[in-house]
This record gives sequence, C-alpha cells and structure tokens, in this order.
Amino acid sequence: METDYIRDYAMYAAIFGMFSFVWFGWAQEKPREHWRKYIGIASGAALLVCLIGVYLSVTHWDSATTLSEKGSYKNYLIVFYTEFILAGLGAFLLIRSKKKDYVAPWIAFIVGVHFFWLVSIFKDPSLYILAVVMIAISVLSPWGSNKLGVASSAITGIGSGIALFCFAILGLVRYLSA
Repeated sequence: METDYIRDYAMYAAIFGMFSFVWFGWAQEKPREHWRKYIGIASGAALLVCLIGVYLSVTHWDSATTLSEKGSYKNYLIVFYTEFILAGLGAFLLIRSKKKDYVAPWIAFIVGVHFFWLVSIFKDPSLYILAVVMIAISVLSPWGSNKLGVASSAITGIGSGIALFCFAILGLVRYLSA
C-alpha cells in the first residue's frame, strides 16, 4: 500500500479491530471456562483499537484512499458482496444439514479467501499472509475443537480474532509511520 493512503491505514485499525472484536465474541459460544476472561480482555482490546481507528479515519476522511482509484471501489464491492453471499449460503446449508459447528470455520475460510482478492485492490501484499492464516485457522479449528472439547467457534473465534487484531495493530503502526 502506498504511504499516500493514510486513511486506509486508519481504516485497517477500525475494520480489523471491529472484526477481531466480533470473532472474540463468537469465541464465547463454548470455550473452556477459564478462557472466558482472556477472551473478554482480548475483545476489549480489539474494541479499543477499533475505536482509535474510527477516530483516525474520521479525522482523515478527506485524505486519499486506494478506493478512490478508478474501478477500485466497484471491485471492492463485488468482492464484499460475493463473500457475503457465499458465507451466508454456506452457513445456511451447514445449519440445514445439522452441521452448525462448521459455520464459524466456513465463515473464516470465506473471509480468508476474500483477502486474496483484496490484495490487488489495496495494493497490500501483506493481506496474502492474513488470507493464509485465516484459511489455516478455518481448516484446523474443527480438529482443535474436537481435541480440546470446545465448540469450533471457540477455536475459530480466538484464532481469527488474534489474526485480525494483529492486522489492526499493523494498521496503527503503518498510520504512525506514514
């Protein structure tokens, strides 16, 4: 990502922070009891980073963004709506076939895949790392949940929450370095 896009760095903190918060929330479905306070602390930290990102985004709203480039916003919306439809359809089919424990890993998988397409939109190759990490979490979480005796959403939520939180922090670091 080019350094001219300071607003995009702030939005990374806001968006990745928000979704980290959401994933940590989903992790509360059926974790081990002693994990709850740590998941709660992580949720609070993610929300704080999100709010800092929102503040920085609003105060730099007129700054350049990669989404202002010709076709970027349209491509972003195509990726977003495709992701949303595939995630929802898959979740519906999993619930309908009584495999609801696979919904969180499915959503994480689709989110991971969508980062591959966002690399070219945001001109940020680091999103390849996030894509691979999210996909790995989605593949490994059902196994981990069976081994630990917790819901897949606990493992998926913790793993995805941590990965997204790291990228929210990366957004803040990039913002401060720009």
